[in-house]
Amino acid sequence: MRIAVVGATGQVGRPLVAELVDRGHRVTAVTIHPELVAPDAAVAVVAADANDPAQLVDAIAGHDVVVTSIQYAKTDHAGLIASVKASGVPRHFVCGGSGTLRVPGTTTRIMDTESFPASFAASAAAAAHFWELLEQETELNWVYLSPPPGIGPGTRTGAYRRGGRELLVREDGAMPSISFADYILAIADELEEPSLVRDRFTVAY
Repeated sequence: MRIAVVGATGQVGRPLVAELVDRGHRVTAVTIHPELVAPDAAVAVVAADANDPAQLVDAIAGHDVVVTSIQYAKTDHAGLIASVKASGVPRHFVCGGSGTLRVPGTTTRIMDTESFPASFAASAAAAAHFWELLEQETELNWVYLSPPPGIGPGTRTGAYRRGGRELLVREDGAMPSISFADYILAIADELEEPSLVRDRFTVAY
């Protein structure tokens, strides 16, 4: 496939580009820091800002799917969705936030619980707003991936569990987690074998 990764130099975007290239896809790395992209014949590098509609539309047009892995607190949400639609790209994969995952068996978002860290409130609210706009979107083919709260550095195990709109709990009661390496694997797997349209999922160990 031809895949555009917006936010290609971030902690998710950088290894995702490498994973997709390893799988044989043609990747366009879209970033405001093109100098940080490692040279690779399979990667086209485009300097573009997600908040600049003209730049973004030009950067992602003609691809089979666009992945956005960006800081939603610094993003024009409605503008981003409009740009993806204007580009004609048929699929939009969103690396979103965990805050809107529901406490299992309830309709309560984990970001609304007392245990949710206050330091993450602003970024969670931004990701939640973007998610709410996507829920209203009936034309764009989008998928929203929520990581578990415990995402971070770690080894690649090659295994993960998939869930829907609820937090994936662990039997031992510990915080659900996943390494960036296995999170990347889950993204690439869904890109290659799409199972959702206008829906969300989560992953964890």
